[in-house]
Amino acid sequence: MNIPVWKYVLSMASYFTLLMFIVGCMRKYCKFSNWFWLASLLTFPIWLMSGGVVGWFRWFKIISVIIPTIFLGFSRVAHYEKRQGKFWTALQKDWVLWVLFGVLFLNIMEATVKDLQTGNYFNSLCGFLLCVTMPYAPKFWKISAEHGDRGDLISYTTIAWNFLYTTWNLCFVYGESHSFFASSICILMAAEIYPIIKGRPELYITSRVYTLATHMLFRACLPNLFPAIMDSSAWFNPNVLKYWGIINAILIIPYVFWHTRQLHTGKSGTSFRRGQVESISF
Repeated sequence: MNIPVWKYVLSMASYFTLLMFIVGCMRKYCKFSNWFWLASLLTFPIWLMSGGVVGWFRWFKIISVIIPTIFLGFSRVAHYEKRQGKFWTALQKDWVLWVLFGVLFLNIMEATVKDLQTGNYFNSLCGFLLCVTMPYAPKFWKISAEHGDRGDLISYTTIAWNFLYTTWNLCFVYGESHSFFASSICILMAAEIYPIIKGRPELYITSRVYTLATHMLFRACLPNLFPAIMDSSAWFNPNVLKYWGIINAILIIPYVFWHTRQLHTGKSGTSFRRGQVESISF
């Protein structure tokens, strides 16, 4: 499909702006966010009628995004409102952080396996090493209602890890879903830039959760929307995919050594948090 450049600019800029607004809204109104994503499951019949969810990977992907987003929503409400009762008290325990850590780990690994299946081996290596270098729970994860936070999921990933995740995921989508690459740029850039604007890289996972969940819901309900307004199939070049994967694999190697050294020397407690162990500005 031959789409004029100005349409790409307009559609991508509009989608990026919408996603930035959605992340801010979901952070600010945790109770609304909780009920919104719970209600999103009611759109399941539309997924079937639209034909937007096809194949095991796509089915698993949308379910593995929406359900944890709902789980996160209940956990945020439990922490922010300090609710009492067996159910709500359980959601204030550390096991919740381990579950969220595991969801992110599996989310990366499923794409890593898909990269292997499509022959994108170097990018697959980068995905595996991203899993290895994820700051572990619960030491580097929390759900915070302090310093103006509204039950935010705080994960002390570093600026470098966030960047590596972004370029790895873009490369994965470039190889796996050519037509959706342009829209994926929007969701990944929104997740990347929102924490930068706030000066808080620890909000990256929160931003990523809500941009991805929004995107998957759009794709399930309106499968022809993105190919119609920003089809990027013509952008694909197998050589670009090959060398992009190689570059990602090269870039993450020194980060693995740095990450390992921080853990070995005991500096990770401050370096992952950029020295801000307790003092976090909103």
